[in-house]
Amino acid sequence: MKRTKISNLLGEDFVSKTVCVKGWVRTKRGSKNVAFIALNDGSTINNIQIVAETSSFDEEILKDITTGACISVDGKLIESQGGGQKVEINADAITVLGLANADTFPLQPKRHSLEFLREKAHLRFRTNTFSAVFRVRHALSFAIHNFFNEKGFVYMNTPIITGADAEGAGEMFQVTNLDLDSLPKKEDGTTDMSQDFFGKKTNLTVSGQLEAELGALALGEVYTFGPTFRAENSNTSRHLSEFWMIEPEVAFNTLEDNMDLAEDFLKYCIKYALDKCNDDLAFLDKRLSEEEKNLPQEQRSEMTLIERLNFVVENNFERLTYREAIDILKNSKPNKKKKFQYLIEGFGADLQSEHERFLVEKKFKKPVILTDYPKGIKAFYMKMNEDGETVRAMDILFPGIGEIVGGSQREENLDILKARMEEMDVDQEELWWYLETREFGSCPHSGFGLGFERLIMFVTGMKNVRDVIPFPRFPQNADF
Repeated sequence: MKRTKISNLLGEDFVSKTVCVKGWVRTKRGSKNVAFIALNDGSTINNIQIVAETSSFDEEILKDITTGACISVDGKLIESQGGGQKVEINADAITVLGLANADTFPLQPKRHSLEFLREKAHLRFRTNTFSAVFRVRHALSFAIHNFFNEKGFVYMNTPIITGADAEGAGEMFQVTNLDLDSLPKKEDGTTDMSQDFFGKKTNLTVSGQLEAELGALALGEVYTFGPTFRAENSNTSRHLSEFWMIEPEVAFNTLEDNMDLAEDFLKYCIKYALDKCNDDLAFLDKRLSEEEKNLPQEQRSEMTLIERLNFVVENNFERLTYREAIDILKNSKPNKKKKFQYLIEGFGADLQSEHERFLVEKKFKKPVILTDYPKGIKAFYMKMNEDGETVRAMDILFPGIGEIVGGSQREENLDILKARMEEMDVDQEELWWYLETREFGSCPHSGFGLGFERLIMFVTGMKNVRDVIPFPRFPQNADF
């Protein structure tokens, strides 16, 4: 008999129909006469109850049905006799597809810490929390492609291996096929990179933006969605060594157009999750509320998870300049009472997460878009303002997350771009191809980058970025 997904059985009226389900046992309980098995196949956060009369089954089969085992069940879907579910299956036949050693299976029917589950990343998908998170991740991935497709953007795959450092930070993973125990040397003792696979030093990309700009200056509207890498020795709850970025680039867009696009994009994705992930978000909403009960009152969210998502969708983002934000922060109580870890003294300060969250969560109580940052704390490719000290940059700040989007209008003037690269010690020879686009038919254009995992953190309410990517990569950890 053909298998039916549990999500279909729970979502439609198939009562009194013979069905086949396959999945993993969450729990088994019962008496001498009957066993009740909670079965989940990953299609929904909800289990379906299997009712097996012990007299109809071999004792050894029932003994093999333990938490974690994989089974196939043929039976009749009937209206549930107990509470908690509308339907259940009266089992006629059960086949054990995969045994699970009851003594060593680590995911027992009890609450496990997220830290413990990170060590069991190969199995954590089977828990309610992580199955919900990764179904939401899937939905958001689809929403991203859907949004840009509906707007006529071209999906562009940019290189993972690159010779350019788009951010100028130097925190990159080097790619090589040289024998590290016997490196070829030049006369001066340095490594001869001309003998490497690509004939030059190459790295894993930190951003697809520069290449996406090339696409935008011919195709008009493009976006990337792929993995990026940072060799930053950070163990915070907000940083990964491998993560995914969405980076649209649009010809003829100004900074204002860029802000409009980013706000529409974020609202579209969050609305899509609200519409398509009802059961998972309801579970994650309840989970977050339970988690926050143990926090001091001042650290608890003023809204539930779902209320917060709806609030973002239904309200316009607050827009203000960096200079206006600095004035607010400088005169704020946390700054005056020295409660900020990084005190704000004036223009030029690089805003930290504590400052961003103050603006979003305390001052405006909604997402905030900051614009026109000092040129000294932003990248070389951002367009200079007429004041000569700020650039046409924008960051979008979200509650609980801080910066979720960073973008700008790009500098299209060749002479100004060259001057900025020289000022910031960026190798012009390495980026000759990028500079040439400013010689051959340049135009105003803009773009932004969204850290996908930070969006998932916001939508799911998870507090650690390692819990929203299947197999997190961070310093001293590359398991699985």
